[in-house]
Amino acid sequence: MPTDNICNDSDKLTGSFAELSRVREIEQSITKRRRFKENIFSRFTKAVVEFDMIKPYDKIAVCISGGKDSMLMAKLFQELKRHDKFPFELEFIVMDPGYSEPNRIAIEDNSQLLGIPIHIFETRIFDAVYKIDKSPCYLCARMRRGHLYKQAQLLGCNKIALGHHYDDVIVTTLMGMLWGGQIQTMMPKLRSTNYEGMELIRPMYYIREDDIEAWRDFNGLRFLRCACRFTEQTEASPDDKESDSKRLETKRLIRELKKSNPHIEANIFNSMRNVNVDTVIAYKKDGVIHRFTDDY
Repeated sequence: MPTDNICNDSDKLTGSFAELSRVREIEQSITKRRRFKENIFSRFTKAVVEFDMIKPYDKIAVCISGGKDSMLMAKLFQELKRHDKFPFELEFIVMDPGYSEPNRIAIEDNSQLLGIPIHIFETRIFDAVYKIDKSPCYLCARMRRGHLYKQAQLLGCNKIALGHHYDDVIVTTLMGMLWGGQIQTMMPKLRSTNYEGMELIRPMYYIREDDIEAWRDFNGLRFLRCACRFTEQTEASPDDKESDSKRLETKRLIRELKKSNPHIEANIFNSMRNVNVDTVIAYKKDGVIHRFTDDY
């Protein structure tokens, strides 16, 4: 269970003029440089509008893991709020599941560097899953999600925002087919079935990972890659080191297929918009399986 020790680091943001100038420089790169404005901020706002992710008076818990995706998402939310189209509130929350001290410090330092006032709360998730042999990453992800929902509720939020991007969507979609024997995708928003009144949103749905990395490198930033105990010895590095995980294996497969079909990523992404139910042998709706023979 999370402790009650919530750390609000907003006091750290009153830094020197040089530090504040650095924050502003990073912020302006999102809206002033053409590539980042078109491929990052515009795609962020497109997902927010198209999927109706934010409504007036929402209070959104922006969930920060310490990686490039969630850190950029926090900056995008700050920029969106500056436009002040309608009132909504933000809480930037960081769950510490048992980070090593260097990784915890890296998250705090990056949050200060980027001008993000974070609330840190602690759990013992790494201790709970470290000795589990079967699917520890799956269990860790499930436990993290539950703690984030609970903490968001304690802060009075009605939504949590996660930093999954376009490439996460296509990899998840293909993984379901190849390794799970099912057709499903990562949805842009979901109502929680366990936390009443809570909703999950993914506003980076249309943003490509290459553009996130380009923004990171342009600004000379270094973020955590994963920071779990299984891999933390490499997490201070921004390099996407390969492993034998099914997710990375699927990413490699997509890169290989792209050599002969440059549209492969868009085709996988769009396939979930173009499902022809008349050609599906069976599908599940609200837990009920429907077969084509039912109406044949």
